[in-house]
Amino acid sequence: MTTRAIPTPPAPIPAARRPGHPSHDARWLRGLREAYFAAVTAGLERPPRVGLYVLVDDGQDPAPRLATAHGLATVKNWSITWRTFDCTGLTDPATRPQLARACHAVARGEIDGLVIASRTDISPYDDHYETALRRLRARGGFLAPALPETAT
Repeated sequence: MTTRAIPTPPAPIPAARRPGHPSHDARWLRGLREAYFAAVTAGLERPPRVGLYVLVDDGQDPAPRLATAHGLATVKNWSITWRTFDCTGLTDPATRPQLARACHAVARGEIDGLVIASRTDISPYDDHYETALRRLRARGGFLAPALPETAT
C-alpha cells in the first residue's frame, strides 16, 4: 500500500484591516505579507522558486528594477525561474497582463512567489496592494519586495 501526502490547504486569510493611521496600515500590510510568506514557505524542503516581476512606464528600461528584485532573490538563495514586467505605468494591478501571468504561474505551482523591486510594482494604494497579497496567497503564493514597503 502506498501513501500519498495530502496537500495542506492555505492558512485562513486574516480579516481585513481597519482603516487608521497610514503608518499603522503599512505595518499591518507588512505583517500580512510576512505571515503569508511564512505560511507558504513553512513546508518547503527546497529553496522557494520565484518569478521576478516589476512595473515600469512605457519606454522605461525594466533592467534596473529587475536587478533590484534579482538581488533579493540571490541574497535569499531563492531559485529564479523567470522574469517579467509590465510597461503600463501605474494602472490597476488587475489590468496588467504580465502580473496576471505571474499569478497563474503561482496557481499552477510553477513558482512559489513573486519578488518585486518595491511595493509600487504592485500599487502604492493600500487597498490594491492588500488585494494583490490576498490573491497571491489564495493561489498558494507569496510576495516579497526587495525594498522596504515605504520605498518606491
